[in-house]
Amino acid sequence: MNEKPIATPKRTAEILHKYGFSFKKSLGQNFIIDTNILQKIIHSAGIHKTSGVIEVGPGIGALTQQLAIAADKVVAYEIDQRLLPILKDTLQAVSNTTIIQQDILEADVRAMMNDYFNTGQPVHVVANLPYYITTPILMKLLREKLPVASFTVMIQKEVAERMAAEPNCKQYGSLTIAVQYYTDAEVVMNVPRNVFMPPPNVDSSVLKLTKKTERPVEIDDEEYFFTLVQACFAQRRKTLRNNLLRHFGDAVDKDTISSVLNEIDIDPARRGESLNMTEFAVLANAFYRKFEN
Repeated sequence: MNEKPIATPKRTAEILHKYGFSFKKSLGQNFIIDTNILQKIIHSAGIHKTSGVIEVGPGIGALTQQLAIAADKVVAYEIDQRLLPILKDTLQAVSNTTIIQQDILEADVRAMMNDYFNTGQPVHVVANLPYYITTPILMKLLREKLPVASFTVMIQKEVAERMAAEPNCKQYGSLTIAVQYYTDAEVVMNVPRNVFMPPPNVDSSVLKLTKKTERPVEIDDEEYFFTLVQACFAQRRKTLRNNLLRHFGDAVDKDTISSVLNEIDIDPARRGESLNMTEFAVLANAFYRKFEN
């Protein structure tokens, strides 16, 4: 394909001017204007000619264009209908791309995958995600347990660090556990603000989440597990005992909480950030069996 790359400052400015497009801050629109960054994202994602790709928020098609060259099929969700005629124009040279005008949070992604991708085809999510809604998008896609091999996404640096964190650091929290329950998380690279138009107000990173083939821990009830993990981080400076006491309210007293924790060899005076995922699983299972069965 001899089409000029969209991801340059000049080409992006030309497209925006041609259509009189104005950025909507409410949609978190920051377009990438550096083709090298896009190539690194695609390489990190492991995209090849047999790959199917799901993109979220294609914008004017900068990443979409490069994905179409590298992959077998690209399906992109775009919520802003003003961008549809622009994408039709910028992507006219590629025939393996479909744009769906829909909010990804409301989409039946599994049904779409059945319609557009071949059975057994490796499918990856690759996207420059709107920063204001990164976590809801990723958690929706993870919790639906879609047949997606990996997620390689440009997101806010601070959020990437939280998703890839290890225990005993300030970035480690309930989001870390939720993401790492489903995937292996790795920050691939940090990205300067000047590769976006307009530049965002925050630093950015590319995060790769590789789907785990097996669950990392055995838990009795997933929803209960995630709820209890969140409770343990509700007030970070408080102990497990106090956070759990706050969570259970009048239903459970402090001595009972301490007793359950002592039975599983977890000190009630520890804080949530000191527990690894295995310990959280043991904790959640113990309380589930004590109070839910």
